[in-house]
Amino acid sequence: MFHISDLEQLEKFRYLQSGLRERWESVEGDESSTSDVDILVIPSLSLDQRELKKIEGYEHYEERLLFSLIRLWNPRNRLIYVTSVPLHPSIIDYYLQLLPGIPFSHARNRLLLLSTYDSSLKPLSQKILERPRLLQHIRRALRIDKAFMTCYNSTDFEAELSLKLGVPLYAAAPDLQIWGTKSGSRQIFAEAGIPHPDGSQRMWNVSDLAEAAAQLWERQPTLQRMVVKLNEGISGEGNALLDLRPIPEVAPEKVSHQQRVMAIANNFTKMSFQAKQETWETFSGRIAELGAIVEAFVEGEIKLSPSVQGRITPTGKVEVLSTHDQILGGPDGQIYLGCKFPAAEAYRLKLQQLGLQIGRKLAEKGALERYGVDFIVVKQNDGTWDIQAIEINLRKGGTTHPFMTLKLLTNGRYELSTGLFYSQQGRPKYYIATDNLQKDRYRGLLPNDLMDIIAHHRLHFDTGTETGTVFHLMGSLSEFGKLGLTSIGDSPQQAEEIYNKVVKVLDEETPSNENDFSLLSKQTFPISWEGCG
Repeated sequence: MFHISDLEQLEKFRYLQSGLRERWESVEGDESSTSDVDILVIPSLSLDQRELKKIEGYEHYEERLLFSLIRLWNPRNRLIYVTSVPLHPSIIDYYLQLLPGIPFSHARNRLLLLSTYDSSLKPLSQKILERPRLLQHIRRALRIDKAFMTCYNSTDFEAELSLKLGVPLYAAAPDLQIWGTKSGSRQIFAEAGIPHPDGSQRMWNVSDLAEAAAQLWERQPTLQRMVVKLNEGISGEGNALLDLRPIPEVAPEKVSHQQRVMAIANNFTKMSFQAKQETWETFSGRIAELGAIVEAFVEGEIKLSPSVQGRITPTGKVEVLSTHDQILGGPDGQIYLGCKFPAAEAYRLKLQQLGLQIGRKLAEKGALERYGVDFIVVKQNDGTWDIQAIEINLRKGGTTHPFMTLKLLTNGRYELSTGLFYSQQGRPKYYIATDNLQKDRYRGLLPNDLMDIIAHHRLHFDTGTETGTVFHLMGSLSEFGKLGLTSIGDSPQQAEEIYNKVVKVLDEETPSNENDFSLLSKQTFPISWEGCG
């Protein structure tokens, strides 16, 4: 078993990765007509499995990298996609039909779908490693000298898989994943001189966490709330909000430091947990395993949560790929539900600048491939925006598949000078995307049912106009009533209209149920598009 403490294995892994320098242009989709590569997609969510379980329908999140199938538009590329359980044929057909100018049969012949037939609560990469014959099958199917492997996130499992197959992994090495944790993010921000909320280092027990919270309050006596974050929480599901307003009697200068620590420790049990069914008992049990930080909660009347996405190429170059305004929900607006592209004009160029600074610091550490940075922006009285970095995701995230879907379908370009994406025809493109269009009434819809609805109401993406909707997470629809989609338009208003039409049609095509709910707050859009042009 590969382990990051095994220096010899790590050296072999890095040597194998060095081969990416010769072929990296084909890795990210900047493909010419001569591109000729084998792409091994391992969409393993190699995250803490108990944290992952907080996300409803997580079993189907291996589908989020299916945008990779669009890379088959290049007639010499081949692709192997491995999943825990087989994908519904209609889902695969749907993606292949998106390819402009490529016969369906030609693309299908260059696609190999494999499955472990194992739905257990283990990362996909681990399941593959436990099946030597499957490993052998994958290796035989690859042109090793022209292959690379891509994944959702990189751990020891992905590194071992890379070594066993002899295929370089296009992702940051496992020993660098610390920079994508809550505490690691704060360290990167500090080293890069990026504004970020006051907070603590990683703590491993409740008493130390309470001590850190008391010290934070003493540094900021006017603080109203704090966020307690499990160090490896996912999509905000590992966060809890500690409200200080109900305990003014232990505010700084009113009681001793120790009394303040005790009061905070007692109030941990009353925190607002962002994940459903989370309790202090379960939350506190994870602190000793994952560690946790405490951080000042950023207050503000007009407050948004944008993000910036970048990549670090095998040559060490840092590039900004996109910015988004995130759509957040949950009890206190901390759970990621979706995004709008691009981020508002008022701050997106500043986000790009900060994103480059952070990317360069990550590159100094040796990081590779995708990174995303979440921010909080608060509008000031003078109309400017205060920007605070919150965390780094050193992996593919919720904004990766919508943007890559747009990029691969249009073969367009992102323009740094404006922060806009332009199609080959020079039209700026906008989209709304979510992994969380979820309603009880959608339960029971099969992938084929969705295809019928899409065809009948012409909801599909039109490659001629380069507008419409691309669907994903279709496998979670029947059991969880949950669907992902990216609605692309030539203006912010058109993208929103396309999105709203999809919701309206799905509602009309499904029986009414009094328990309807939507994680997108009844399809309202709290983020203003004003100034996005």
